[in-house]
Amino acid sequence: MQQEMKQITEAIWEIPKTGDMNVPARFYGTKQVIESVEEGALRQIKNVACLPGIQMRAMAMPDIHFGYGFPIGGVAAFDENEGGVISPGGIGFDINCGVRAIQTNLTEKELKPKLKELIDLLFRDIPSGVGSKGRLRLSNSQLEEVLAMGAGWAVENGYGFEKDTEHIEENGCMEGADTEKCSQKAMGRGLPQLGTLGSGNHFLEIQRVEEIIDQKTAQVFGFTEEGQVAVMVHCGSRGFGHQVASDYLDAMESAASKYDIKLPDRQLACAPIHSDEAQDYFSAMKCAVNYAFCNREIITHWIREVFERVFERSAEDLEMNLTYDVAHNITKIEEHKVDGKTKKLQVHRKGATRAFAAGKKEIPQAYRKTGHPVIIPGDMGTASYILVGTETAMQETFGSTCHGAGRIMSRHAAKQKFSGFDVREKLASKGQYVRAMSPAVLAEEAPEVYKDIDEVVKSVELAGIARKVVKLKPMGVAKG
Repeated sequence: MQQEMKQITEAIWEIPKTGDMNVPARFYGTKQVIESVEEGALRQIKNVACLPGIQMRAMAMPDIHFGYGFPIGGVAAFDENEGGVISPGGIGFDINCGVRAIQTNLTEKELKPKLKELIDLLFRDIPSGVGSKGRLRLSNSQLEEVLAMGAGWAVENGYGFEKDTEHIEENGCMEGADTEKCSQKAMGRGLPQLGTLGSGNHFLEIQRVEEIIDQKTAQVFGFTEEGQVAVMVHCGSRGFGHQVASDYLDAMESAASKYDIKLPDRQLACAPIHSDEAQDYFSAMKCAVNYAFCNREIITHWIREVFERVFERSAEDLEMNLTYDVAHNITKIEEHKVDGKTKKLQVHRKGATRAFAAGKKEIPQAYRKTGHPVIIPGDMGTASYILVGTETAMQETFGSTCHGAGRIMSRHAAKQKFSGFDVREKLASKGQYVRAMSPAVLAEEAPEVYKDIDEVVKSVELAGIARKVVKLKPMGVAKG
């Protein structure tokens, strides 16, 4: 299928509109990145281009890989006035899986002697792994408050700084969440898991600033010098979000048939934006979004507590401020220009994150003059980056960019090829201390199963859809 692709620029490629496609499919990546993309993922983004009401183009970020319905790394926007739809396959099972970065005033030199103690305590105090249960014991009514309030619930109940919500996408809460649209099974799965990291590619990582690329923007983001210590957290809505997605996929299949929507793939099951089915899902999805924001806020609180115990200083004294928290499995209503006309669009981002340019009202006041902070984590053993959104992204990708490196090998294949013990030893030889629930987790997440993060970030810079600000390198990792 790669032979169908036409090169537009050094890092932009396109499959022209053909057959049932309503728009072209566009890919962002260097030649090296494009050559690593599976045929299945290319087929999926072509299928997305066939959905009704899709605007401008179906888009695949450089971290694209095969997913359910949409590829992971897929972006598409739909116009409610032109037959647009909402598709749960365009959001994913781990609704509002996202990343947050927390800065500190510690230096690498200060932290290194305490690294093992820190990672061991973080691994102990923040439950992780498949089916893990949290330290909190919520009542049903408290869970309903979490789903309505998001990160605000955590802050109100003493699990965070008040200023944290000013540095979270959507201020940590999407309005319009309706718990009545969530099944009892979803509620039951959500009750015990708040404040847990989860499994797979979810992580908690202590990092050091290796390079400041854009000094002025980095200063605004809270990064002032090389060697400064930061913490990165990657997790989502756990079993609650997975159940919401599962509950609505069956309903959406029926809806697609009911509204006579022709689907190139049943995993793209969808419903018209204003239909009861789509709006019920949207309201339930917002509950899962808020659960995830609250989950990351509580985890941040416990991270701060661990640092306080180890360094015998308060989190305030350690200046453990939240840089930003970005979602990367979500749909939102946003205003964008299409062919010179401003439209309200239902923007789906699956394994993709916002990259809004300076001045947009959706950006927190602290960053409105710089642009939207973009957090792109690497894999264990490689760099992560903090970037900033651009005006080109607004015009080219509805203000979107990639969310990580992107897998090039399945978990099953990784376990066949790598030994978790060898992965641990290799990372240790680089000075990185790692804790995980099992050696199998380390094998599944070996650095070699991901694309080259430097090449991925180079891709988004060359395409103009984000600009590098800070490069970070891992010192210690806790995995599920």
